Amino acid sequence: MDRLKQIESFVSAATKGSLTAAAHAEGVAPAVIGRRIDALEQRLGVKLLLRTTRRISLTNEGSAFLEDCQRLLADWANAEASVSAGGVKASGHLRLTVPAGFGRRHVAPLVPKFIALHPDVSVSLNLADRVVDIVNEGFDCAVRVGDLPDSSLISVRLADNRRLCVATPAYLKRAGIPKRPNELLRHECLTLSSDASQTRGWAFVVDGQLSHLRPRGRLDCTDGQVLHDWCVAGLGIAWRSTWEVEREIAEGRLQTVLDEFTAPPNGIYAVFPSAKHLPLRVRLWIEFLKQSYSEPGYWASAA
Repeated sequence: MDRLKQIESFVSAATKGSLTAAAHAEGVAPAVIGRRIDALEQRLGVKLLLRTTRRISLTNEGSAFLEDCQRLLADWANAEASVSAGGVKASGHLRLTVPAGFGRRHVAPLVPKFIALHPDVSVSLNLADRVVDIVNEGFDCAVRVGDLPDSSLISVRLADNRRLCVATPAYLKRAGIPKRPNELLRHECLTLSSDASQTRGWAFVVDGQLSHLRPRGRLDCTDGQVLHDWCVAGLGIAWRSTWEVEREIAEGRLQTVLDEFTAPPNGIYAVFPSAKHLPLRVRLWIEFLKQSYSEPGYWASAA
């Protein structure tokens, strides 16, 4: 139990940004939180937090450990919920928000299957290519594709997500094939608007290092499906997920470029406000998504 308290205090301090805030949430003195974190660091033999009089920040080891701890606490809460729920059926209204393109292809078709399994649950599905504030806007769960921003939200990885640079053969014949990522700066690149996502730009591995490039073009949009349609129409190069362009690549309507610089896959995540008292309908929804995406052949058949 002492170890669990140490982990809970570490997660609380890291996500809230101070020992004082963590102590206030737990109803203890800041010194208690500090002693728990000291004991945790001593037991692990690494420094997890850098503390000053005003704020705390995570070390590299602390950042990696935080994600594992959040997952552990979520699993712990789910295990307790499974026991305490007993034979109780999931019920109530489930409010979901998902990126529009991904939601149309890989969430909306699964919703009817989920409510068929849980007839006492109703669902509202919001499709939006902006990062929705799920706490202030009252959503139970979000699906996020790509790198997650620093946040106090809890996340569960559902599947891998790989992105490729693609264009039509006609566009590449007209404008030339880029040989290195920096050559994208002279191409028409179809990008998501700044108020959508991909805030760090397109990711590549160059000379063994992960780097980000923010290409420009005459066209950008907040809707990923519009970018996809513009790309298929031959208007430029787009950086799209494999789940979105696999069919067009297989049919020869799109061609990949810069494959040797492709970044490692990031993730597709379920994101929710707190692992404490997670409603059964939310827990079952997350488990349902994870199981659906892990089924053999799912992604190929969905494409």
